[in-house]
Amino acid sequence: MEFELMLTKRFSIKDNHKIAVVLQHDGYASLEKLFSMKPEEVVQEVIKSKLKGRGGAAFPTGQKWTFIPKDTTKPIYLCINADESEPGTFTDRYIMEYDPHLLIEGIICTAYAIKSHTAYIYIRGEYVKQYNILLKALEEAYQYGFLGKNIKNSGYDLDVYIHRGAGAYICGEETGLIESLEGKKGQPRIKPPFPAVEGLFGCPTIVNNVKTVSHIPWIVKNGGEAFAKIGTEESTGTNIFGISGHVNQPGYWELPFGMHVLEFIEKYAKGVKNGKLKGFIPGGSSTPILTAKECEDLYLSYESMRSHGTFLGTGGMIVMNEHTDMVKALKTLTRFYSEESCGQCTPCREGTSWLDRLLDRILAGEATTKELDLLVEISDNMEGRTICALAAACAMPVRSFVTKFRSDFEKYVKPVSIPVHKIAEKIITKEPVNI
Repeated sequence: MEFELMLTKRFSIKDNHKIAVVLQHDGYASLEKLFSMKPEEVVQEVIKSKLKGRGGAAFPTGQKWTFIPKDTTKPIYLCINADESEPGTFTDRYIMEYDPHLLIEGIICTAYAIKSHTAYIYIRGEYVKQYNILLKALEEAYQYGFLGKNIKNSGYDLDVYIHRGAGAYICGEETGLIESLEGKKGQPRIKPPFPAVEGLFGCPTIVNNVKTVSHIPWIVKNGGEAFAKIGTEESTGTNIFGISGHVNQPGYWELPFGMHVLEFIEKYAKGVKNGKLKGFIPGGSSTPILTAKECEDLYLSYESMRSHGTFLGTGGMIVMNEHTDMVKALKTLTRFYSEESCGQCTPCREGTSWLDRLLDRILAGEATTKELDLLVEISDNMEGRTICALAAACAMPVRSFVTKFRSDFEKYVKPVSIPVHKIAEKIITKEPVNI
């Protein structure tokens, strides 16, 4: 399969994080063409590319940019979401570590397109190494005239700042990120207004993911139509796919969309480790899990994942072999989401905690078959009833784990005829359920 690497082409070059090396390998080459175009023309090329956000939501990038009011007199801000905190996801970090100047070049292209003169990189607090590399890269970009006043005599000014988070998963949600940037508690905002209309400091704001922005230089240089020819009809271009779990070779690879999932596991991850495939999480821990049978006709594309009732998400895949205890695996996820809920919305604050406590009871052998149904019922009452998607991020895996691997859960519970609402009352009050 012949294709051009867009995101990882400089990863193997020695000292690839240094601007002097990057400039010898096509670094910042898009800027000459960029500044010969009008901002609106850049937006149109991105629309033609059909590039979708790589942060998980997969919203069309160019379309998102058009939401900025045309007649605004306020400053326009660009925020880069580098808060990669989704369990199972680890691809943005390598762009920041191995090619930070690609990200900066993408920021310049994006900011120019949306007529922004100030950009912020919001980076996960735990990414200390990546933060230090990015900070140095920004200093170099200023020294070489790629940032600051009158970039390369273009008449365009841009300042870029880096802001470290404090370890909150919820700040990966764009309005939670904005709240944190403003110095407030990282809690999502009620929408509308949407950030493109009223975001950072009450001004129009675009929030894009690291991988999304890093694609823009290639699109500027080669055109949106060329990008759209790569991949599939709905899933264009390339993506960095990461894989972890029970595989012989965990890691990440940049590939065009469209490869069969089982082929990817065999060819790149060198197959399932210590057994056969049992469960497959396609795009980070919040995406519904699939069975081995469902993977038989599953491809690395947004449309294929959607047809199977799940999402490609961040492209962070997790493989589970036949020996995996799905109850224990799910318990790991519910603990994470119950701890990371910001507590603003009752269905999320209470629901994630209830689900986690239910799994504690199941693993302790104190639960009943009715409580398996209660897991699904609570999940149904959480999803779509909160300001942001964290509740759904917990509910979707819970529902899919229980419904698709129910036999794993039934090994821990006893049959009983106690009404579900009675069990719920006892869990809320932390009373024992007498079988």
